[in-house]
Amino acid sequence: MFRKMRRIKQQVSDAECIEILKTTKRGVLSLIGDEGYPYGVPLDHWYCEEDGKIYFHGAKAGHKIDAIKACNKASYCVYNEGYRKEGDWALNITSVIVFGKIHLVEDEELTEKICTELTRKFTDDQEYLESELSKFLKNVQCLEFVPEHMTGKLVNES
Repeated sequence: MFRKMRRIKQQVSDAECIEILKTTKRGVLSLIGDEGYPYGVPLDHWYCEEDGKIYFHGAKAGHKIDAIKACNKASYCVYNEGYRKEGDWALNITSVIVFGKIHLVEDEELTEKICTELTRKFTDDQEYLESELSKFLKNVQCLEFVPEHMTGKLVNES
């Protein structure tokens, strides 16, 4: 069902893909939007090692939510900051693309856990976290992305 990577020599392991998902803070979620047009939206994410799912948060209404309700197929793309070999100008970047199904999270405890883990990716300020949860948790819609296929690739920009 999913294509094999064409440039197989550049493919990285699933373990490296997961590490990039764990350590990067944001990526682009792509959905099928209005009139069948692609809709890509940059989002913060949390990769949960316990269940292998990727979680997001956002508003309870809008283009993203409408697109998910119309079609739950999605892809998510992230890439790391890369590195340069000594004396080389070109950046070496590893990207990961995940295909799967995305669903609205209805469970309040899971919603709070997702929001907590997402906030912890950016700050360990517990007072800030508690303040944000008390003010905004009731207005948040979390999303659960269930991976079906994942590939990662190391590319040299030269």
